[in-house]
Amino acid sequence: MLSRVADSLYWMSRYLERAEHTARLLDVNLHQMLDQTPESANQRWERLLASLRIPSPKEGTNDVYSITRLLIFDAANSASIVACILAARENARQVREQLSSEMWEQLNRLFLQVKRTSMDESWRREPHEFFKSVKEGVHLLQGITDTTMSHDEGWQFIQIGRFLERANSTATLLDNHFNTIGQLDYLSWIGLLKSCTAFEAYCKVYTADIRPEYVAEFLLLDVTFPHSIHFSVDIMQNELKAISRRTNARDAFRAERLAGRLQAALDYGQVDEIMASNLHLFLENIRQQCAQIHTAIHEIFIAYPADSALDS
Repeated sequence: MLSRVADSLYWMSRYLERAEHTARLLDVNLHQMLDQTPESANQRWERLLASLRIPSPKEGTNDVYSITRLLIFDAANSASIVACILAARENARQVREQLSSEMWEQLNRLFLQVKRTSMDESWRREPHEFFKSVKEGVHLLQGITDTTMSHDEGWQFIQIGRFLERANSTATLLDNHFNTIGQLDYLSWIGLLKSCTAFEAYCKVYTADIRPEYVAEFLLLDVTFPHSIHFSVDIMQNELKAISRRTNARDAFRAERLAGRLQAALDYGQVDEIMASNLHLFLENIRQQCAQIHTAIHEIFIAYPADSALDS
């Protein structure tokens, strides 16, 4: 596969996952405003911005309208929903021939829907409906991709991009909740679970007993829930293994080994030991290993030197 194709598919997938993640966090935060004091609301917005790696505005977090506009419609903010969907579409456009017609049509529908919506309109009508349409639009595109695209290297790079972004985002979200100064309230832990679409799945395992250590265990180590870090790393490692088996790229196994090392840490991790030692360092290590995997993918499959291609 051409390196530019792999790069565009990988980043298209990462940007779509990022847009859907931002929509989820915003949707949950706006809903929880109905049941929170002004002080707890400020703390939640600060956690949300930190989870998306966006500095808090100088004027503070009291202006919810401005923060929401920044995270949805500000094209200058590379983490906004609009910017992510625009970037995803541009990457898809560059490799249009690799996508099925149904994929391209759905991505265009999502792009046009976001482009023709204004902040005032979405705020006046109901922000929840806008977030729902973004989430469902991305989910639909993911389903269309799985059913209309051959599960070859292109599809595998899409999977890797999605689950690398998801593992990294979930680790950051967990860290910002568990690293908060002071005790989080019951609603904050429910908000964390809902931000990962995990509340109902969590309750099936632990009933409605919301405990921080159970939340950490579920979102970190559960092997069956699609938004857990362990599940994401398993998928990532499987797809890297498949690519390394069928490619002639020099050092193709390096990315697979890096993902396998992270997978092993999660396979044998115990939440009580992780929390007793240092959860923050454990999550920071996950983010660092995700960055190493990303760098390895870029060096091996995207920006490899010419002599590597000639030797393979």
